Amino acid sequence: MILNLFTSRPDHPLADAKELKRALSGLPPDNAFKAVDEIAGWLESLANAEGFRVDQLFDVARQLDDAVQPHLKRLARDYFASPRLPRAEEKRLWSANFGYWGLLAEVCERCLGALGDKGKGGEKGGDKGADLLRGSLPLVAARTIAALGQQVKWMEFRYGPVETNLWQRLGRAYLAAEAGKAAQKPVQLYPNAPGSTTVAGEYLHVLAFHASSTDSLMPLEIELADRLIAHFQSDFVFSADSHGRGVYWVDAAKAQAPMRMAKLPSAMTPTLRFFAPGSVPQALDDLIRHVERGEVPADLHLGGQYQAKTVLPVLRHLALYWAPQPPLREHPRHNVKTRLAVLNGFDDSFTVFAGEVARIGKERAAESWVVENVSLGGFGAAIDNLRGDWLKVGSLISMQPEGGDNWVLGIVRRFSRDSETQASVGIQTLARQAVSVELIPRSSTYTVGSGVPGIRLPEDRAPGEVRLVLPVATFDIRESLEYLSGERRYLLTPIELVESGADFEVARYRELVES
Repeated sequence: MILNLFTSRPDHPLADAKELKRALSGLPPDNAFKAVDEIAGWLESLANAEGFRVDQLFDVARQLDDAVQPHLKRLARDYFASPRLPRAEEKRLWSANFGYWGLLAEVCERCLGALGDKGKGGEKGGDKGADLLRGSLPLVAARTIAALGQQVKWMEFRYGPVETNLWQRLGRAYLAAEAGKAAQKPVQLYPNAPGSTTVAGEYLHVLAFHASSTDSLMPLEIELADRLIAHFQSDFVFSADSHGRGVYWVDAAKAQAPMRMAKLPSAMTPTLRFFAPGSVPQALDDLIRHVERGEVPADLHLGGQYQAKTVLPVLRHLALYWAPQPPLREHPRHNVKTRLAVLNGFDDSFTVFAGEVARIGKERAAESWVVENVSLGGFGAAIDNLRGDWLKVGSLISMQPEGGDNWVLGIVRRFSRDSETQASVGIQTLARQAVSVELIPRSSTYTVGSGVPGIRLPEDRAPGEVRLVLPVATFDIRESLEYLSGERRYLLTPIELVESGADFEVARYRELVES
Protein backbone atom coordinates (compact mmCIF):
# COMPACT_ATOMS: atom_id res chain seq x y z
CA MET A 1 0.00 0.00 0.00
CA ILE A 2 2.86 2.38 0.71
CA LEU A 3 3.70 2.43 -3.04
CA ASN A 4 0.44 4.31 -3.67
CA LEU A 5 1.83 7.30 -1.78
CA PHE A 6 4.22 8.00 -4.66
CA THR A 7 3.46 8.99 -8.27
CA SER A 8 4.42 6.16 -10.59
CA ARG A 9 6.43 6.90 -13.69
CA PRO A 10 4.99 5.83 -17.07
CA ASP A 11 6.18 2.43 -18.23
CA HIS A 12 7.82 3.87 -21.34
CA PRO A 13 11.55 4.37 -22.06
CA LEU A 14 11.15 8.03 -23.10
CA ALA A 15 9.54 8.93 -19.80
CA ASP A 16 13.11 8.99 -18.48
CA ALA A 17 14.76 12.30 -19.52
CA LYS A 18 18.13 10.58 -19.90
CA GLU A 19 16.70 7.94 -22.24
CA LEU A 20 14.98 10.65 -24.30
CA LYS A 21 18.23 12.58 -24.59
CA ARG A 22 20.05 9.38 -25.57
CA ALA A 23 17.46 8.59 -28.25
CA LEU A 24 17.74 12.08 -29.76
CA SER A 25 21.54 12.19 -29.69
CA GLY A 26 21.68 8.74 -31.28
CA LEU A 27 19.88 9.79 -34.48
CA PRO A 28 22.16 9.15 -37.49
CA PRO A 29 23.21 12.55 -38.88
CA ASP A 30 23.81 11.25 -42.42
CA ASN A 31 20.89 8.84 -42.89
CA ALA A 32 17.62 10.77 -43.07
CA PHE A 33 15.53 7.67 -43.78
CA LYS A 34 16.77 5.91 -40.67
CA ALA A 35 16.39 9.01 -38.51
CA VAL A 36 12.78 9.56 -39.61
CA ASP A 37 12.02 5.87 -39.18
CA GLU A 38 13.37 5.88 -35.62
CA ILE A 39 11.39 8.95 -34.60
CA ALA A 40 8.26 7.57 -36.28
CA GLY A 41 8.68 4.39 -34.25
CA TRP A 42 8.86 6.37 -31.02
CA LEU A 43 5.77 8.41 -31.94
CA GLU A 44 3.86 5.24 -32.73
CA SER A 45 4.75 3.87 -29.30
CA LEU A 46 3.58 7.10 -27.66
CA ALA A 47 0.18 7.02 -29.37
CA ASN A 48 -1.02 4.29 -27.01
CA ALA A 49 1.40 4.69 -24.11
CA GLU A 50 -0.23 4.53 -20.68
CA GLY A 51 0.58 6.53 -17.57
CA PHE A 52 1.85 9.75 -19.16
CA ARG A 53 0.58 13.03 -17.84
CA VAL A 54 -0.60 14.93 -20.88
CA ASP A 55 1.93 17.75 -20.44
CA GLN A 56 4.76 15.20 -20.29
CA LEU A 57 3.41 13.37 -23.33
CA PHE A 58 3.35 16.53 -25.42
CA ASP A 59 6.80 17.59 -24.23
CA VAL A 60 8.31 14.27 -25.38
CA ALA A 61 6.48 14.43 -28.73
CA ARG A 62 7.59 18.04 -29.21
CA GLN A 63 11.25 17.20 -28.64
CA LEU A 64 11.05 14.26 -31.04
CA ASP A 65 9.38 16.47 -33.64
CA ASP A 66 11.96 19.24 -33.24
CA ALA A 67 14.84 16.78 -33.68
CA VAL A 68 13.54 15.14 -36.85
CA GLN A 69 12.75 18.30 -38.84
CA PRO A 70 16.12 18.58 -40.69
CA HIS A 71 15.83 14.93 -41.76
CA LEU A 72 12.26 15.39 -42.98
CA LYS A 73 13.30 18.42 -45.01
CA ARG A 74 16.08 16.39 -46.62
CA LEU A 75 13.68 13.62 -47.63
CA ALA A 76 11.17 16.17 -48.95
CA ARG A 77 13.85 17.86 -51.08
CA ASP A 78 14.84 14.48 -52.51
CA TYR A 79 11.20 13.82 -53.38
CA PHE A 80 10.27 16.91 -55.35
CA ALA A 81 13.73 17.83 -56.67
CA SER A 82 13.94 14.74 -58.87
CA PRO A 83 11.05 14.32 -61.34
CA ARG A 84 12.38 10.95 -62.60
CA LEU A 85 12.47 8.95 -59.41
CA PRO A 86 11.91 5.18 -59.82
CA ARG A 87 8.46 4.21 -58.56
CA ALA A 88 9.84 2.26 -55.59
CA GLU A 89 11.99 5.19 -54.44
CA GLU A 90 9.15 7.69 -54.95
CA LYS A 91 6.82 5.53 -52.87
CA ARG A 92 9.46 5.09 -50.14
CA LEU A 93 10.02 8.84 -49.84
CA TRP A 94 6.31 9.59 -49.94
CA SER A 95 5.43 6.98 -47.33
CA ALA A 96 8.18 8.13 -44.93
CA ASN A 97 6.97 11.74 -45.01
CA PHE A 98 3.22 11.11 -45.09
CA GLY A 99 3.43 8.43 -42.42
CA TYR A 100 5.49 10.57 -40.04
CA TRP A 101 3.06 13.49 -40.13
CA GLY A 102 0.14 11.15 -39.51
CA LEU A 103 1.78 9.71 -36.38
CA LEU A 104 2.65 13.17 -35.05
CA ALA A 105 -0.92 14.35 -35.64
CA GLU A 106 -2.33 11.42 -33.66
CA VAL A 107 -0.18 12.16 -30.59
CA CYS A 108 -0.92 15.90 -30.77
CA GLU A 109 -4.65 15.20 -31.12
CA ARG A 110 -4.49 12.97 -28.04
CA CYS A 111 -2.96 15.84 -26.09
CA LEU A 112 -5.46 18.34 -27.50
CA GLY A 113 -8.35 16.05 -26.60
CA ALA A 114 -7.11 15.74 -23.02
CA LEU A 115 -7.23 19.53 -22.69
CA GLY A 116 -10.95 19.36 -23.33
CA ASP A 117 -11.46 16.48 -20.88
CA LYS A 118 -10.83 18.36 -17.64
CA GLY A 119 -13.01 16.83 -14.98
CA LYS A 120 -13.82 13.83 -17.17
CA GLY A 121 -10.99 11.55 -16.15
CA GLY A 122 -8.86 11.86 -19.27
CA GLU A 123 -5.20 10.90 -19.06
CA LYS A 124 -3.69 9.56 -15.82
CA GLY A 125 -3.12 12.60 -13.65
CA GLY A 126 -5.25 14.32 -16.30
CA ASP A 127 -6.38 17.37 -14.34
CA LYS A 128 -2.87 18.34 -13.24
CA GLY A 129 -1.30 17.55 -16.61
CA ALA A 130 -4.03 19.41 -18.49
CA ASP A 131 -3.67 22.42 -16.21
CA LEU A 132 0.08 22.50 -16.84
CA LEU A 133 -0.36 22.11 -20.60
CA ARG A 134 -3.22 24.59 -20.99
CA GLY A 135 -0.79 27.49 -21.36
CA SER A 136 0.67 25.67 -24.38
CA LEU A 137 -2.71 25.25 -26.09
CA PRO A 138 -1.71 27.52 -29.04
CA LEU A 139 1.38 25.38 -29.74
CA VAL A 140 -0.44 22.06 -29.33
CA ALA A 141 -3.23 23.12 -31.70
CA ALA A 142 -0.85 24.76 -34.19
CA ARG A 143 1.35 21.65 -34.43
CA THR A 144 -1.73 19.47 -34.79
CA ILE A 145 -2.97 21.56 -37.70
CA ALA A 146 0.51 21.83 -39.23
CA ALA A 147 0.91 18.03 -39.14
CA LEU A 148 -2.50 17.43 -40.69
CA GLY A 149 -1.76 20.16 -43.24
CA GLN A 150 1.42 18.35 -44.22
CA GLN A 151 -0.66 15.24 -44.83
CA VAL A 152 -2.95 17.25 -47.11
CA LYS A 153 0.11 18.51 -49.00
CA TRP A 154 1.60 15.04 -49.41
CA MET A 155 -1.73 13.81 -50.74
CA GLU A 156 -1.63 16.67 -53.25
CA PHE A 157 1.89 15.64 -54.30
CA ARG A 158 0.22 12.45 -55.58
CA TYR A 159 -2.81 14.42 -56.80
CA GLY A 160 -5.25 13.26 -54.14
CA PRO A 161 -7.80 12.39 -53.16
CA VAL A 162 -7.63 14.21 -49.81
CA GLU A 163 -9.40 12.13 -47.17
CA THR A 164 -12.53 14.00 -46.03
CA ASN A 165 -11.97 13.15 -42.35
CA LEU A 166 -8.81 15.29 -42.44
CA TRP A 167 -10.97 18.41 -42.85
CA GLN A 168 -12.97 17.50 -39.77
CA ARG A 169 -9.82 16.84 -37.75
CA LEU A 170 -8.33 20.16 -38.88
CA GLY A 171 -11.53 21.97 -37.95
CA ARG A 172 -11.70 20.23 -34.58
CA ALA A 173 -8.18 21.43 -33.68
CA TYR A 174 -9.01 24.98 -34.76
CA LEU A 175 -12.29 25.03 -32.84
CA ALA A 176 -10.58 23.67 -29.72
CA ALA A 177 -8.12 26.57 -29.80
CA GLU A 178 -10.92 29.04 -30.44
CA ALA A 179 -12.91 27.66 -27.49
CA GLY A 180 -9.83 28.15 -25.33
CA LYS A 181 -9.42 31.73 -26.64
CA ALA A 182 -6.07 30.71 -28.12
CA ALA A 183 -6.76 30.77 -31.89
CA GLN A 184 -5.22 34.23 -32.40
CA LYS A 185 -2.36 34.03 -29.91
CA PRO A 186 1.09 34.30 -31.55
CA VAL A 187 3.26 31.20 -31.24
CA GLN A 188 6.58 30.07 -32.69
CA LEU A 189 5.80 26.80 -34.46
CA TYR A 190 9.41 25.47 -34.38
CA PRO A 191 12.54 26.78 -32.62
CA ASN A 192 14.25 27.83 -35.86
CA ALA A 193 11.11 28.96 -37.74
CA PRO A 194 11.21 32.61 -38.84
CA GLY A 195 8.59 34.79 -37.18
CA SER A 196 5.47 33.59 -35.41
CA THR A 197 2.16 32.10 -36.44
CA THR A 198 -1.28 31.50 -34.94
CA VAL A 199 -3.65 28.54 -34.84
CA ALA A 200 -6.09 30.44 -37.08
CA GLY A 201 -3.24 31.28 -39.45
CA GLU A 202 -2.17 27.63 -39.72
CA TYR A 203 -5.76 26.58 -40.39
CA LEU A 204 -6.17 29.29 -43.03
CA HIS A 205 -2.90 28.18 -44.62
CA VAL A 206 -4.25 24.66 -45.23
CA LEU A 207 -7.57 25.99 -46.53
CA ALA A 208 -5.88 28.42 -48.95
CA PHE A 209 -3.49 25.72 -50.13
CA HIS A 210 -6.35 23.38 -51.01
CA ALA A 211 -8.19 26.21 -52.79
CA SER A 212 -5.19 26.87 -55.05
CA SER A 213 -5.93 24.10 -57.60
CA THR A 214 -2.57 22.35 -57.35
CA ASP A 215 -3.79 19.53 -59.62
CA SER A 216 -2.19 21.43 -62.50
CA LEU A 217 1.23 21.84 -60.83
CA MET A 218 4.27 19.59 -60.61
CA PRO A 219 5.36 18.44 -57.10
CA LEU A 220 8.12 21.06 -56.85
CA GLU A 221 5.64 23.74 -57.93
CA ILE A 222 3.18 22.48 -55.31
CA GLU A 223 5.89 22.90 -52.66
CA LEU A 224 6.64 26.43 -53.88
CA ALA A 225 2.92 27.28 -53.85
CA ASP A 226 2.76 26.11 -50.23
CA ARG A 227 5.72 28.33 -49.31
CA LEU A 228 4.19 31.32 -51.11
CA ILE A 229 0.93 30.87 -49.23
CA ALA A 230 2.90 31.06 -45.98
CA HIS A 231 4.55 34.25 -47.25
CA PHE A 232 1.21 35.95 -47.98
CA GLN A 233 -0.74 34.36 -45.13
CA SER A 234 -1.21 37.58 -43.14
CA ASP A 235 -2.79 39.31 -46.17
CA PHE A 236 -5.71 36.86 -46.41
CA VAL A 237 -9.06 37.63 -44.76
CA PHE A 238 -10.48 34.97 -42.43
CA SER A 239 -13.59 35.42 -40.31
CA ALA A 240 -16.88 34.00 -39.05
CA ASP A 241 -18.79 36.43 -41.28
CA SER A 242 -18.37 36.80 -45.02
CA HIS A 243 -19.26 40.55 -44.97
CA GLY A 244 -19.79 40.17 -48.70
CA ARG A 245 -16.03 39.65 -49.18
CA GLY A 246 -15.83 35.88 -48.75
CA VAL A 247 -14.69 33.89 -51.75
CA TYR A 248 -14.48 30.51 -49.99
CA TRP A 249 -16.20 28.96 -46.98
CA VAL A 250 -15.70 25.93 -44.78
CA ASP A 251 -17.67 24.37 -41.96
CA ALA A 252 -15.00 23.57 -39.38
CA ALA A 253 -17.21 20.95 -37.73
CA LYS A 254 -17.79 18.89 -40.88
CA ALA A 255 -15.78 16.39 -42.90
CA GLN A 256 -15.95 18.61 -45.96
CA ALA A 257 -13.32 20.44 -48.01
CA PRO A 258 -13.49 24.24 -48.40
CA MET A 259 -15.89 25.42 -51.11
CA ARG A 260 -16.23 28.46 -53.34
CA MET A 261 -19.07 30.85 -52.59
CA ALA A 262 -20.57 29.83 -55.95
CA LYS A 263 -22.04 26.98 -53.89
CA LEU A 264 -23.49 28.47 -50.72
CA PRO A 265 -23.71 26.62 -47.39
CA SER A 266 -26.99 24.75 -46.93
CA ALA A 267 -27.42 26.32 -43.47
CA MET A 268 -25.74 29.02 -41.41
CA THR A 269 -24.00 27.36 -38.45
CA PRO A 270 -21.72 28.75 -35.71
CA THR A 271 -18.81 26.75 -37.12
CA LEU A 272 -18.91 28.32 -40.61
CA ARG A 273 -15.79 30.28 -41.54
CA PHE A 274 -15.15 32.42 -44.61
CA PHE A 275 -11.90 33.38 -46.27
CA ALA A 276 -10.86 35.56 -49.18
CA PRO A 277 -7.62 36.75 -50.82
CA GLY A 278 -7.89 40.21 -49.24
CA SER A 279 -4.87 42.27 -50.31
CA VAL A 280 -3.00 39.24 -51.70
CA PRO A 281 -3.71 39.95 -55.41
CA GLN A 282 -2.00 43.36 -55.30
CA ALA A 283 0.97 42.07 -53.28
CA LEU A 284 1.27 39.10 -55.61
CA ASP A 285 1.15 41.33 -58.68
CA ASP A 286 4.01 43.41 -57.27
CA LEU A 287 6.04 40.24 -56.63
CA ILE A 288 5.39 38.95 -60.15
CA ARG A 289 6.72 42.18 -61.68
CA HIS A 290 9.81 41.90 -59.48
CA VAL A 291 10.48 38.27 -60.44
CA GLU A 292 9.86 39.02 -64.13
CA ARG A 293 13.04 41.10 -63.97
CA GLY A 294 14.91 37.90 -63.12
CA GLU A 295 15.22 38.46 -59.36
CA VAL A 296 13.77 36.33 -56.56
CA PRO A 297 13.68 38.47 -53.38
CA ALA A 298 15.99 37.30 -50.62
CA ASP A 299 13.22 37.55 -48.01
CA LEU A 300 11.06 35.06 -49.90
CA HIS A 301 11.59 31.85 -47.90
CA LEU A 302 11.06 29.05 -50.44
CA GLY A 303 13.09 26.34 -48.75
CA GLY A 304 15.95 26.69 -51.21
CA GLN A 305 17.45 28.83 -53.96
CA TYR A 306 15.31 28.82 -57.10
CA GLN A 307 15.67 30.66 -60.39
CA ALA A 308 13.07 33.18 -61.46
CA LYS A 309 11.94 30.95 -64.34
CA THR A 310 11.02 28.24 -61.81
CA VAL A 311 9.13 30.54 -59.44
CA LEU A 312 7.33 32.70 -62.02
CA PRO A 313 4.87 30.06 -63.37
CA VAL A 314 3.79 29.27 -59.78
CA LEU A 315 3.22 32.96 -59.02
CA ARG A 316 1.11 33.35 -62.15
CA HIS A 317 -0.88 30.23 -61.30
CA LEU A 318 -1.64 31.54 -57.81
CA ALA A 319 -2.55 34.96 -59.18
CA LEU A 320 -5.20 33.24 -61.29
CA TYR A 321 -6.74 31.27 -58.42
CA TRP A 322 -6.41 33.93 -55.73
CA ALA A 323 -8.26 36.51 -57.81
CA PRO A 324 -11.61 37.68 -56.35
CA GLN A 325 -13.33 36.09 -59.36
CA PRO A 326 -12.58 32.48 -60.39
CA PRO A 327 -10.82 31.98 -63.73
CA LEU A 328 -13.07 31.53 -66.73
CA ARG A 329 -12.57 28.68 -69.15
CA GLU A 330 -10.85 29.79 -72.34
CA HIS A 331 -13.13 27.60 -74.47
CA PRO A 332 -16.62 26.21 -73.76
CA ARG A 333 -16.78 22.48 -72.98
CA HIS A 334 -19.14 19.96 -74.52
CA ASN A 335 -20.04 16.74 -72.76
CA VAL A 336 -19.28 13.58 -74.71
CA LYS A 337 -18.65 9.91 -74.00
CA THR A 338 -16.10 8.23 -76.19
CA ARG A 339 -12.99 6.10 -75.91
CA LEU A 340 -9.50 7.42 -76.49
CA ALA A 341 -6.38 5.35 -77.26
CA VAL A 342 -3.39 6.89 -75.44
CA LEU A 343 0.37 6.44 -75.81
CA ASN A 344 2.85 8.25 -73.58
CA GLY A 345 6.21 9.89 -73.91
CA PHE A 346 8.31 11.44 -76.66
CA ASP A 347 9.52 8.16 -78.19
CA ASP A 348 6.03 6.73 -78.72
CA SER A 349 4.75 10.06 -80.01
CA PHE A 350 7.60 10.36 -82.49
CA THR A 351 6.78 6.86 -83.73
CA VAL A 352 3.04 7.40 -84.28
CA PHE A 353 3.64 10.62 -86.21
CA ALA A 354 6.33 9.00 -88.38
CA GLY A 355 3.78 7.29 -90.62
CA GLU A 356 1.51 4.30 -90.92
CA VAL A 357 4.23 1.65 -91.05
CA ALA A 358 6.07 3.03 -88.02
CA ARG A 359 3.02 3.01 -85.78
CA ILE A 360 2.14 -0.65 -86.35
CA GLY A 361 2.49 -2.44 -83.02
CA LYS A 362 2.40 0.76 -80.99
CA GLU A 363 -1.38 1.01 -81.25
CA ARG A 364 -1.80 -2.38 -79.56
CA ALA A 365 0.07 -1.09 -76.47
CA ALA A 366 -2.14 1.99 -76.11
CA GLU A 367 -4.14 2.61 -72.94
CA SER A 368 -7.89 3.21 -73.16
CA TRP A 369 -9.32 6.33 -71.50
CA VAL A 370 -12.89 7.67 -71.54
CA VAL A 371 -13.30 11.23 -72.85
CA GLU A 372 -15.94 13.06 -70.82
CA ASN A 373 -15.79 16.51 -72.40
CA VAL A 374 -14.07 18.29 -75.26
CA SER A 375 -13.30 21.90 -76.08
CA LEU A 376 -11.34 23.74 -78.71
CA GLY A 377 -8.32 23.58 -76.41
CA GLY A 378 -8.37 19.93 -75.34
CA PHE A 379 -10.08 17.06 -73.54
CA GLY A 380 -11.22 16.01 -70.11
CA ALA A 381 -10.89 12.27 -69.58
CA ALA A 382 -11.47 9.60 -66.93
CA ILE A 383 -9.11 6.69 -66.35
CA ASP A 384 -10.53 3.54 -64.81
CA ASN A 385 -7.36 1.45 -64.76
CA LEU A 386 -4.15 3.37 -64.09
CA ARG A 387 -1.17 1.43 -65.42
CA GLY A 388 2.37 2.11 -64.27
CA ASP A 389 3.63 5.34 -62.77
CA TRP A 390 4.26 7.44 -65.87
CA LEU A 391 1.19 9.69 -65.67
CA LYS A 392 2.01 13.12 -64.23
CA VAL A 393 1.19 16.75 -64.84
CA GLY A 394 3.32 17.69 -67.84
CA SER A 395 3.33 14.23 -69.47
CA LEU A 396 3.46 14.23 -73.28
CA ILE A 397 0.81 11.96 -74.79
CA SER A 398 -0.51 10.94 -78.21
CA MET A 399 -4.23 10.25 -78.55
CA GLN A 400 -6.47 8.65 -81.13
CA PRO A 401 -10.26 9.07 -80.73
CA GLU A 402 -12.27 5.88 -81.13
CA GLY A 403 -13.28 5.37 -84.75
CA GLY A 404 -10.77 7.92 -86.02
CA ASP A 405 -7.56 7.34 -87.96
CA ASN A 406 -5.66 10.48 -86.94
CA TRP A 407 -3.49 10.97 -83.86
CA VAL A 408 -3.50 14.10 -81.71
CA LEU A 409 -0.54 15.34 -79.66
CA GLY A 410 -1.19 16.77 -76.20
CA ILE A 411 0.13 17.48 -72.71
CA VAL A 412 -1.49 16.53 -69.39
CA ARG A 413 -2.25 19.81 -67.61
CA ARG A 414 -4.41 18.58 -64.72
CA PHE A 415 -4.28 15.29 -62.84
CA SER A 416 -6.56 14.31 -59.99
CA ARG A 417 -6.35 10.83 -58.50
CA ASP A 418 -9.68 9.44 -57.25
CA SER A 419 -8.12 6.18 -56.00
CA GLU A 420 -5.04 4.05 -56.66
CA THR A 421 -6.54 2.90 -59.98
CA GLN A 422 -8.86 5.75 -61.01
CA ALA A 423 -8.08 9.31 -62.02
CA SER A 424 -9.28 12.33 -63.97
CA VAL A 425 -7.07 14.29 -66.34
CA GLY A 426 -7.24 17.53 -68.27
CA ILE A 427 -5.33 17.49 -71.56
CA GLN A 428 -4.23 20.46 -73.64
CA THR A 429 -4.08 19.77 -77.36
CA LEU A 430 -0.73 20.73 -78.87
CA ALA A 431 -1.54 19.83 -82.47
CA ARG A 432 -4.02 17.86 -84.54
CA GLN A 433 -1.66 17.83 -87.53
CA ALA A 434 1.86 16.80 -86.53
CA VAL A 435 4.64 15.06 -88.42
CA SER A 436 7.88 13.45 -87.27
CA VAL A 437 11.07 14.72 -88.93
CA GLU A 438 14.78 14.03 -88.70
CA LEU A 439 16.57 17.26 -87.81
CA ILE A 440 20.18 18.02 -88.65
CA PRO A 441 22.09 20.65 -86.65
CA ARG A 442 23.26 23.28 -89.16
CA SER A 443 26.77 23.24 -87.72
CA SER A 444 27.27 19.50 -88.21
CA THR A 445 28.33 17.55 -91.25
CA TYR A 446 25.43 15.38 -92.35
CA THR A 447 25.91 11.65 -91.97
CA VAL A 448 23.36 8.88 -91.81
CA GLY A 449 22.12 8.42 -88.28
CA SER A 450 23.36 11.79 -87.03
CA GLY A 451 19.92 13.39 -87.02
CA VAL A 452 17.88 14.51 -84.03
CA PRO A 453 14.29 13.25 -83.83
CA GLY A 454 11.65 15.94 -83.73
CA ILE A 455 7.91 16.39 -84.11
CA ARG A 456 6.92 19.38 -86.23
CA LEU A 457 3.79 21.29 -85.17
CA PRO A 458 2.27 23.97 -87.38
CA GLU A 459 2.14 27.36 -85.68
CA ASP A 460 -1.34 28.74 -86.31
CA ARG A 461 -0.81 32.15 -84.75
CA ALA A 462 2.43 33.21 -86.45
CA PRO A 463 2.93 32.63 -90.19
CA GLY A 464 6.43 31.46 -91.00
CA GLU A 465 6.91 29.92 -87.56
CA VAL A 466 6.65 26.34 -86.33
CA ARG A 467 6.92 24.61 -82.99
CA LEU A 468 9.10 21.56 -82.55
CA VAL A 469 8.78 18.89 -79.88
CA LEU A 470 12.32 17.68 -79.19
CA PRO A 471 14.06 15.25 -76.84
CA VAL A 472 14.81 16.94 -73.52
CA ALA A 473 17.96 19.15 -73.44
CA THR A 474 18.11 19.44 -77.26
CA PHE A 475 17.18 23.10 -77.83
CA ASP A 476 20.07 25.51 -78.30
CA ILE A 477 19.34 29.18 -79.03
CA ARG A 478 22.67 29.38 -80.90
CA GLU A 479 22.06 26.43 -83.21
CA SER A 480 19.84 26.33 -86.30
CA LEU A 481 18.40 23.08 -87.59
CA GLU A 482 17.35 21.78 -90.98
CA TYR A 483 15.30 18.92 -92.33
CA LEU A 484 14.26 17.46 -95.68
CA SER A 485 10.66 16.99 -96.80
CA GLY A 486 10.31 15.57 -100.28
CA GLU A 487 12.66 17.50 -102.54
CA ARG A 488 12.80 20.55 -100.30
CA ARG A 489 15.19 21.53 -97.54
CA TYR A 490 13.90 23.66 -94.65
CA LEU A 491 15.99 25.88 -92.38
CA LEU A 492 14.84 26.36 -88.78
CA THR A 493 16.16 29.35 -86.83
CA PRO A 494 15.61 29.15 -83.06
CA ILE A 495 13.38 31.73 -81.38
CA GLU A 496 12.70 30.48 -77.85
CA LEU A 497 12.23 27.46 -75.62
CA VAL A 498 8.53 27.32 -74.71
CA GLU A 499 8.50 24.59 -72.05
CA SER A 500 10.25 21.45 -70.85
CA GLY A 501 8.92 18.13 -69.60
CA ALA A 502 10.45 14.94 -68.22
CA ASP A 503 11.47 13.59 -71.64
CA PHE A 504 10.70 16.40 -74.08
CA GLU A 505 10.78 20.12 -74.72
CA VAL A 506 8.77 22.43 -76.97
CA ALA A 507 10.50 25.24 -78.86
CA ARG A 508 9.58 27.85 -81.46
CA TYR A 509 11.53 28.23 -84.70
CA ARG A 510 11.32 30.46 -87.74
CA GLU A 511 11.01 28.23 -90.82
CA LEU A 512 12.45 29.07 -94.25
CA VAL A 513 12.34 26.96 -97.43
CA GLU A 514 15.88 26.83 -98.86
CA SER A 515 15.36 24.74 -101.96
